[in-house]
Amino acid sequence: MRIEDEVKLDFRDVLIRPKRSTLSSRRQVDLNRTYTFKHSQETWTGVPIMAANMDGVGTIAMSKSLASHGMFACLIKNYDESEFGDMLDIVNNFAVSSGTSDNDFGRLCRIMAAYPEIKFICIDVANGYSEHFGDYVAKVRAEFPNKVIIAGNVVTADMTEQLVLRGADIVKVGIGPGSVCTTRIQTGVGYPQLSAIIECADAAHGLGAHIIADGGCTCPGDVAKAFGAGADFVMLGGMLAGHDEGGGTVDNGMITFYGMSSDTAMEKHNGGVASYRSSEGRTVTIPYKGAVDATVLDLLGGIRSTCTYVGAPTLKQLSKCTTFVRVNRQINDVFVK
Repeated sequence: MRIEDEVKLDFRDVLIRPKRSTLSSRRQVDLNRTYTFKHSQETWTGVPIMAANMDGVGTIAMSKSLASHGMFACLIKNYDESEFGDMLDIVNNFAVSSGTSDNDFGRLCRIMAAYPEIKFICIDVANGYSEHFGDYVAKVRAEFPNKVIIAGNVVTADMTEQLVLRGADIVKVGIGPGSVCTTRIQTGVGYPQLSAIIECADAAHGLGAHIIADGGCTCPGDVAKAFGAGADFVMLGGMLAGHDEGGGTVDNGMITFYGMSSDTAMEKHNGGVASYRSSEGRTVTIPYKGAVDATVLDLLGGIRSTCTYVGAPTLKQLSKCTTFVRVNRQINDVFVK
């Protein structure tokens, strides 16, 4: 047993200090980024915000809506190959998600054989620290040398480097910060998300790779902090849940949202919670939000405003212009119910 005494930070622990700016309007801020990925050598340009591959979020309909804003979606794992045919006009804006079983690999191979135009693969597990996971990433890289591979989740620099060396172009960072994730309660395992982003981004960038900040964002300000901390992409679940594009049934103005390790998800996709594991996700009801466009415009407007406060004319420059200030309180919540 050992203890690390250094303070680790979450989004709620900091604010971004404003700086002198020559920008006179949010309209002057460019949120597009262009990346060339380490292994595949594919180049991508867009607004680097992603929908998580969760039920009610990572849907084909959500992918199409986000693509109209230059954004991205990692699709849920249970789409089969027949459902990708009408997605080929937005191949730069979605990833096929895969687990790590033999069945998952077979499904992935069938999809990529049927639609070789697809460029992005997201290999997604809750715990990216197992040797099996690293082996699977290497296996997918060997099978698809020219595809962009997203792999995670991890929260430390050493495993970020390992996944990059095993073939990941983009490492997904986050264990336990999500609104419907109970991993930290069930296991005691996790890492404050802001510090995880800072440390993993430094490790990935040192090897010419990229990261996704996955989880923990509750508002546009959190997304801006993630970019300020060095994230190349930010992945959203709860912030994009509850919209028309996610599907689901609206009941008295509310809609169900759940984590992908929850009882609800495992009952739906696996026939129940296996005897050797426990649920690590919540099932909640959230207000129905209508079409996602209004949420997207609010989100992008907030990030542009962040950039004007710190003098960053482009999203690329935001991290260079960011100074975090540690705080004990962020907002005046006297009228917040």
